[in-house]
Amino acid sequence: MRGIYLKSGLGDETYAPPFIFQTDYEAKLKSAVVECQEGMFSAVDSALAKSKLDPKLIDVVIVTCGMFTPVPSLSAIIVNRYNLRDDVKTFNLSGMGCSSGVMSIDLAAQVLRGCTGLKYALIVVTESISLNWYFGDDRSMLVTNCIFRVGCAAAVVTSDAGRRGDAKMELVNSLRTHHGADQRAYEAAVQKEDETGYVGVSLTKDLIRVAAVGLREHITSLAPRVLPPSQLLSYAYSVVASALSRGEMKPVVPDFTTAFEHMCIHTGGKAVIDQVGRVLRLADDITEPARMCLHRFGNTSSSLVFYELAYFEAKGRLKKGDRMWMLAFGTGFKVGSLVFKLLRDSCMEGDNPWNDCIHRYPLKAW
Repeated sequence: MRGIYLKSGLGDETYAPPFIFQTDYEAKLKSAVVECQEGMFSAVDSALAKSKLDPKLIDVVIVTCGMFTPVPSLSAIIVNRYNLRDDVKTFNLSGMGCSSGVMSIDLAAQVLRGCTGLKYALIVVTESISLNWYFGDDRSMLVTNCIFRVGCAAAVVTSDAGRRGDAKMELVNSLRTHHGADQRAYEAAVQKEDETGYVGVSLTKDLIRVAAVGLREHITSLAPRVLPPSQLLSYAYSVVASALSRGEMKPVVPDFTTAFEHMCIHTGGKAVIDQVGRVLRLADDITEPARMCLHRFGNTSSSLVFYELAYFEAKGRLKKGDRMWMLAFGTGFKVGSLVFKLLRDSCMEGDNPWNDCIHRYPLKAW
């Protein structure tokens, strides 16, 4: 349908979309807002109830959604819903893809450590597909319709040592690396229009290679922070040997299972999970949570690692003192890691998304 051109008194022309299109978009926008609200409010209610935290004590709100940025922002919706203080610090993250859940926890930690007087941060991680369904026929853009789903998680992070006994986990390390200076990495996943004008996210064939290269560079920085001395020594020796052989010998990949009891691996798709497993030389039992999450929930984008955390809880595998690694990739191209220490045994709770189906997992076939 053709648009309507309006001529102003200044002599320039502006373009207004057809009224029918505006009405249709208004309905879709309202649907997208409701979609986000349902997930966010439910997750935040649960997080506040478990932490027994008065919303008036919240100093920082961080909301992340990769594909949807309404006005007012999603963080403003949370402030309005829970009647937060007028001096609350809010951050609204978007366009960061599946890595933004990990990035938001890292941001909260940096803010709480750097600002005296701030003690509590509320993180809300969600995604929206109502306005981001691809209606064209470009295969590189149809992939997102097949694997992406809506997911939502919320967490309360505190720097108050007095509340350590109430916490589930302690963040002991975090790292994020940005590989956007590499043009191929930058273009590996891009939102754009296809030849017919339909908007979607194009996932190129180079994405798997980009993820592997980004992961190798990322773990090079992460390894010295988390690996035991024996693994560091072996890795350092292999790097020196590789340099002396002028690349004929490749550095060995450290055994990260010596540093962590549990790993929440990026649930980007079967090919991504397989590639991470190959790069890190992980057995199938290590990548099990990622593979089962992909089967049950699809790729829930920024909240995917939290669905894996729920899988571990549903299986009763988390014990006090265990170490956990959360690893996620995102558009740009970014890689993010969170390293946690379990402060108490953790088990399945009433709102665990695996409640109705955990007895069927893990599946024997993949």
